[in-house]
Amino acid sequence: MDRQMTSLRMNEAADEIADTMADQPELLRVRSYRLPGGARVIDAGVDVVGGIEAGIALSEICMGGLGNVSCIPLQIGNQSYAGVTVWTDHAAVACMASQYAGWSISVGKFFAMGSGPLRAHARVERELFERLEYEEETEEGVLVLETRTLPTDEVAAWIAEKARLQPVQLTLLVAPTSSLAGGVQISARIIETGLHKIETLGFDVRRVVSAIGTAPLPPVAKNDLRAIGRTNDCILYGGQARYTVRASDAELEKLAAQVPASASHDYGTPFYEIFQRYGGDFYKIDPLLFSPAEVWLTSTESGRTFHAGRLNPEVLEASLYT
Repeated sequence: MDRQMTSLRMNEAADEIADTMADQPELLRVRSYRLPGGARVIDAGVDVVGGIEAGIALSEICMGGLGNVSCIPLQIGNQSYAGVTVWTDHAAVACMASQYAGWSISVGKFFAMGSGPLRAHARVERELFERLEYEEETEEGVLVLETRTLPTDEVAAWIAEKARLQPVQLTLLVAPTSSLAGGVQISARIIETGLHKIETLGFDVRRVVSAIGTAPLPPVAKNDLRAIGRTNDCILYGGQARYTVRASDAELEKLAAQVPASASHDYGTPFYEIFQRYGGDFYKIDPLLFSPAEVWLTSTESGRTFHAGRLNPEVLEASLYT
């Protein structure tokens, strides 16, 4: 099996997309500005409206420019939904080395989860990147922050220090969970959530050749907590993902049964209710819940496809429309 050791220059690709956003603030309904220390901030939903187009750009930045995201209509049960389709031919790098929200940014009262290609340069999550055997060296780092608070100079300086860069070399993009752009970029994690589940199960995600997935877009919620419920449910109960994998039939048959959200004991009710059941403690929820509703794994060795899980239109509708 070949191993990906060559840099795919995700930060450069993401920086180009960010430049396009910054050049079209009125069109995308975003705001771009520099902090006193030099870091560039692009607000896609805190003090601005943002929108679907900004969310698509944000999603492709999260994937380091290695993924494609577009809007599509979806029919799930008796309901029609606006949705996204996402695909990449570099799943392990685009999703796990960039899109995965694995970097906890905590500076004073500021908190956000960081996604995007700067993670592959900073490599703060050392064990994950050692397993991926991937790293980048960049002079222009790009990080996406899921939060309702815009970063300060102090936050930018902290990120820059951890990433061995100067603040002026950073672009920080921000969108809250309940914003239009935030909802798009979370639904666009449909492939990544399945890949993260596969990695958690001990399978080498570098063996995934290509991946494509779809998920409905959540209606905006009245607050971020409700939005967390809706965005998760779009994937847990309405998401579908297909992976082409270098693996034997025996491996994929066993793996397929474990990947869908329905394999978790916490599956079956809207995520907001699950969250409340555990007293608002996110870390008490079964981590194996976070995966697509339905998956297909295709072996490059035999050409056989293994399918598991199903869409759950009842729970999805209860979450999004009540």
